[in-house]
Order: sequence, then C-alpha cells, then structure tokens
Amino acid sequence: MTKIAPSLLAADFSKLAEEIKDCDSLNVDWLHLDIMDGHFVPNISFGPAVVKTIDKLTDKFLDVHLMLSEPEKYFELFARAGADLITFHIEVHPDPVAPAKVLKEMGIKTGLSLNPPTDIEKVLPYLEHFDLLLVMSVNPGFGGQSFIESVIPKIEKARKYIDKHNLSTRIEIDGGIDENNAQRVIDAGVDILVIGSSFFGATDRQALTQQMQSLKR
Repeated sequence: MTKIAPSLLAADFSKLAEEIKDCDSLNVDWLHLDIMDGHFVPNISFGPAVVKTIDKLTDKFLDVHLMLSEPEKYFELFARAGADLITFHIEVHPDPVAPAKVLKEMGIKTGLSLNPPTDIEKVLPYLEHFDLLLVMSVNPGFGGQSFIESVIPKIEKARKYIDKHNLSTRIEIDGGIDENNAQRVIDAGVDILVIGSSFFGATDRQALTQQMQSLKR
C-alpha cells in the first residue's frame, strides 16, 4: 500500500491543531514538514519550536525535510523536537555519508534529496546509507507548483538501482502530486507521496486519502 504524507506547509496555520487532528482522523501515514531557510531556497517556513509543537499534537511519523544551506547544524535541534526522519540535500553535501552517520548515531532515520536539475546518478552510490530518497518534482521553495515531468525517468533509475542492490531505501516524491499523476509516479517506483495543496485544498480529504493509499504498482 502506498504511504501518503500531507505537507503541513499547505495547511491552514491559523488552525494548525485542527488540521493535524483531521490528518490523524483520516489515518494518513506520515506528516511532511518542510524547513526552509531563505538561503538554500527562496522562502522561510518554520523551525524546531513548531516541529516540537506538532510532535505534541500527534503521534504520526514526522518526516522532516531540511532545505537548509547548513543542515547539519540543526540535526540535534530537530531530533530533540521530535523528528523521526531527517532529509537533507545532495546539492549541499555532495558526499553525504558523514552527515548520514551523525543522524544514525542520534537514532534518526536518514533521507537524501535532490532537486529537479540534479542528475540522479549523483545520489545512487549513496543510497545504501539512507532510509529514504526524496525526489523533488518541483523546484523547492513554494507550494502549489506544477509537477515536472522530467523527474519520472529519475524515479525509474532509482527504483532499478534499489531493487538491483537489494536496498531497503524507500522513494518519496514531493511537488505537484495529485490524483492525476499519483499512479504514474507509483508505477515508476515511488513508495511515499507527499501531497500538499491537493490534500489541504481537497473538498473531500477522506476520499482523496483512500484513493491515494489504495494505489499499487
């Protein structure tokens, strides 16, 4: 069964507790938390204090995506705040093994991400050190962007590499995912769908959740 991870960046922060409670009632799998510094990406979101608040409001698995220029400086802060998995970018750490080791020593699951312009070959040799590969299907920084079709071959290459080498690394996708393209990316090899605007803007979140979770390769 496909996992879905609503991205709280698209939630209504004026009623954040209600939004999280709604996610819990719908039995979504994870919650995806985008952390942006205004430097690595052209936007600023929220920090460890908000993650700590979210952790108090839910028992869901917290999937924390650090879009930061120096993510390693904040690993411990986000771990203490309640992150279950922390993802950072290959564009920041071209040799990501050492930062991944730091996270593992903290007892945190590890994720590695790449932006649409980055060649998938840059991450493949390192996947054995990571629990998750996050493929960005929009240029990160803002929600509500359109899905970039050219990422599909990247997903296919990653899936073949993971299967060939018998790795347990799961593939997650984030950016412009909705009911129109979800099956296509799952067919390409995705395990986890991050859904932001399409989830929080849905007229029937329950139907969307059930539809997405029922999709199979």
